[in-house]
Amino acid sequence: MNVDSTPQFVEEAYKKMERNLEVVRNRFNRPLTLAEKLLLGHLDDAQGAELDPGESYIMLNPDRVAHQDVTGQMAILQFMQSGRSEVAVPTTVHCDHLVQARVGASSDLQDALNESSEVYQFLESSCRKYGMGFWKPGSGIIHQVNLENYAFPGCLVIGTDSHTPNAGGLGSLAIGVGGADAADVMAGLPWEVKYPTLIGVHLTGELSGWTAPKDVIIYLAGVLTVAGGTNAIIEYFGPGVSSISCTGKATITNMGAELGATGDVFPFDERMATYLKSTRRPELAELAEKYKHLLTADPEVEQDPAQYYDRIVEIDLSKLEPHITGPHSPDRARPISALAKEAKEEGFPDTVSAALVGSCTNSSYEDMSRCADIAEQASAHGLNAISKFMITPGSEQVRATISRDGQQAALEAIGGMVLANACGPCIGQWRRDEMPEGEPNSIVTSYNRNFPKRNDANSGTMNFISSPELAVAMSLGGSLSFNPMTDTLTGSDGKEFMLEAPKPAPEVPPNGFDSGAESYVAPPADGSGVDVNVNPTSTRLQILNPWPAWDGKDFTDMPVLVKAAGKCTTDHISPAGAWLRFRGHLDNLSDNMFLGAVNTFTDEPGTGKNQLSGEQIQPIPEIAREYKAQGMQWIAIGDNNYGEGSSREHAAMSPRMLGAAAVITRSFARIHEANLKKQGVLPLTFEDPGDYERIEADDRLSIIGLSSLTPGVPLVCVVTHESGEEERINLRHTMNPGQIDWFKAGSAMNHMKNMAGG
Repeated sequence: MNVDSTPQFVEEAYKKMERNLEVVRNRFNRPLTLAEKLLLGHLDDAQGAELDPGESYIMLNPDRVAHQDVTGQMAILQFMQSGRSEVAVPTTVHCDHLVQARVGASSDLQDALNESSEVYQFLESSCRKYGMGFWKPGSGIIHQVNLENYAFPGCLVIGTDSHTPNAGGLGSLAIGVGGADAADVMAGLPWEVKYPTLIGVHLTGELSGWTAPKDVIIYLAGVLTVAGGTNAIIEYFGPGVSSISCTGKATITNMGAELGATGDVFPFDERMATYLKSTRRPELAELAEKYKHLLTADPEVEQDPAQYYDRIVEIDLSKLEPHITGPHSPDRARPISALAKEAKEEGFPDTVSAALVGSCTNSSYEDMSRCADIAEQASAHGLNAISKFMITPGSEQVRATISRDGQQAALEAIGGMVLANACGPCIGQWRRDEMPEGEPNSIVTSYNRNFPKRNDANSGTMNFISSPELAVAMSLGGSLSFNPMTDTLTGSDGKEFMLEAPKPAPEVPPNGFDSGAESYVAPPADGSGVDVNVNPTSTRLQILNPWPAWDGKDFTDMPVLVKAAGKCTTDHISPAGAWLRFRGHLDNLSDNMFLGAVNTFTDEPGTGKNQLSGEQIQPIPEIAREYKAQGMQWIAIGDNNYGEGSSREHAAMSPRMLGAAAVITRSFARIHEANLKKQGVLPLTFEDPGDYERIEADDRLSIIGLSSLTPGVPLVCVVTHESGEEERINLRHTMNPGQIDWFKAGSAMNHMKNMAGG
């Protein structure tokens, strides 16, 4: 299969959109937003689809699928169950998650090649076997490589990483999904998603001085919160849009994942055309201009936006102050001017122990140029970074170009260490031996996510997220209380000076991008002779067996394994860090299940009460395995926005493997709820959120009425307390008829195989 976004492929995609939108316009008889055009232009059945935002489910035909090397393992293992000889849509795999940050790029990359060779061989042979493109370790981070090579305005791409919306900066509707969703699309099935509502963000004015695109999304996260974008597409519009570069737009859409948004998108404009031309795709820029009517909202939308968006947020870029968010949640945002006071009041460690810039969110040529400007100012005064300072290039292309043009040298001159072109410290792959576990410390990053233990697996680390230029400045000041807009530094000559705001930087290199070292492997024309071998004794990879089908009976007398308190992300349910090595071996990985979740029954993470043995404090995975050995299914209880964060489906697959029948919460994050459905686990919510408080450690729960499971009809849960007293509570679900079929079959993949005749 040709996996490239060729001009022929792109134009055909536009023609399909036109045909679908002709039908949609006849149905709606009104102007369309950009998000509606991109979404509904990819409908599998434009005439018959139910189109009720926030309620109905729609079937879409994505143009592309993208995998990173960790979640991609499980997605490919699931796809292998489909029996197909080749993927049905262009698909790529990107090796970016398994490279640890230790001592520097070359050494860290070689360590990854040595330590994960088995996984890389599996991924590369799978790509050759099934017609997928393979990007070797060191080539770059999935989202940056996708932006540079495959994304195009109007493209619908799904990726097995929550920050897939990065490509929305190039006008794509890019959506993070679980691996089971991706496997379905790879197998030729449409992708099912709840029809999103629309949030419009109206941008006016222009960014200037210290303010950067990162401040737009940090501010928006503070307004909408981590759950404010759930089941919604965020669409940016207004005169301020054109003032932001394509890669700046990508920074903004990348972090839409932190708001729980289905996707984020900007309209096609000249800034996107500039980027396409600079990345050797001038024909796609021409096509986008030709089909611009598909890639921008209808004029009436901007004239009267209240008629077309469910919510509108106004942002005046000219008045926007640099912002910083954290710790422990990406929506804990404030202007930089307010941080010093808050840090003192809250007792945050004032010393910045490390500053990190780059990654998929902020490593563009423009970003690195503005960072280099700050570094050069410091060097001119004889200063180095006070904090440990590290740079993560988003791709080999970015690294090679900033090496050629001098930005890298400027950053190294103040003490910066360049890491591998990989995720590294952004996702828990930072081996930080010098910081003792649990020691409170503050770091500043330009990354996208800052949950506890997210970066270095250290519970004491507090991550504050800012723009990359602000992070560089704070590495020079060395403290959270340093504000470069108001505070001075002291040069090597003993004289005080203030950093100047970074000068406007070129959005693309004046001399074009340097591609750097070749690291792409195209699939052969015929992969039928390629073997994909998985050693049965491997600790890293494990062939999947189908889940058992539902036995037709109600779930009765089930113990509560865990009752998660407060925020419970996928990082809490299935921690990353050292566990990343087992993402292709579900059994071994499942020993991490709920290790990060604070259990209200024990008031500490990762432990629970064993109802069989009576043991009061025991690791949760051990309890689950004992229950499973006795043929007992169990239930997990969660709070609001349960499962937010990473798209990792392992947070659904491990519970399924170890015996979960259902997860009951006050509310779910979108991707995790979908992942549970795909794996045959019932995702249920309390009809009365206060019922969360009724569940006790020794309760047994029964879910009755499963034989008549019906869309929109609540289920009844019988709660039997240790005293023998019973309570009945109602549980809601969002399952449609197709998803109910998944449950009955045991999983979505089982159902697909059943429908295909085995």
